[in-house]
Amino acid sequence: MTPTLTAAPPPTRLSSDEWRDRADAHAERADALTAAHRARSARGQKHPVEDFLFTYYSYKPAVLRRWHPGAGVVLEEAGERAGWRWYTAVGADGARVDDAGFRDQRGSLYRGAVGILRATLARNAAFGCFGLHEWAMVYRSQATRHAVPLRLGGPGTDAVVEAHDLRCTHFDAFRFFTPEAVPRNRDALQREGAEEREQPGCLHAGMDVYKWIVKLSPLVPGELLLDAFELARDIRTLDMRASPYDLSDWGYSPVPIETAEGKAEYVRRQRELSERGQRLRRSVLAGLDAAAAN
Repeated sequence: MTPTLTAAPPPTRLSSDEWRDRADAHAERADALTAAHRARSARGQKHPVEDFLFTYYSYKPAVLRRWHPGAGVVLEEAGERAGWRWYTAVGADGARVDDAGFRDQRGSLYRGAVGILRATLARNAAFGCFGLHEWAMVYRSQATRHAVPLRLGGPGTDAVVEAHDLRCTHFDAFRFFTPEAVPRNRDALQREGAEEREQPGCLHAGMDVYKWIVKLSPLVPGELLLDAFELARDIRTLDMRASPYDLSDWGYSPVPIETAEGKAEYVRRQRELSERGQRLRRSVLAGLDAAAAN
């Protein structure tokens, strides 16, 4: 889904009816996005694709459900919101996000998140990795990261890794490579300097837009948070469809990156997802920059 707030900046004031309607619509949309996960959790069931966004990032559905207007927006007749953390009262009954207070008290987090969003936005995208990070995580290993079989088996999976040049640029994917796969990567990645390597073609960098928006909440409009979650969900789907796992029992057809046709399909989808990620980064940064300038 295209981000909902990219066409124009948000209004500087919202009436009680306006902001409550947006908050209600946001909660309804969030509930729809998390309904399947919540139902599985209640039954004690796990999902090899969709659970990732709730386990790796550790954000509960309730985080998605809470709407914020973003920095620079006054809510009229704000009620209890005037007492919420990172909000400040305006006039007799209004409130707005205390963006200055957030930047002051969480300056390191703010600078880090904004820095990596800005750096990634400014960089050219690379599209030659073909999602091989998931393959490198099981290379020459008896263990797998998910309780589903390998589509090509162990030897076939290893052969695909050995036939390709590993070009992972994202440390949080690289750190899960097997010891045998690590020296096969073009670069030996470390946590230090991650901001200098992050690039918008990387699927994991696109998923991380969701993480950065959560960390910057409530300075970012809730609509963009849900846009980022939807982007992360779609990226995760491609990530696993292009992985070595056989997910046919879960309703996922493979994107066979070991073939020319599979590579072409992967890059086409990767480009689309990269463009969505860049639009989101641009929208988030535009709102933060406008608020910081006032």
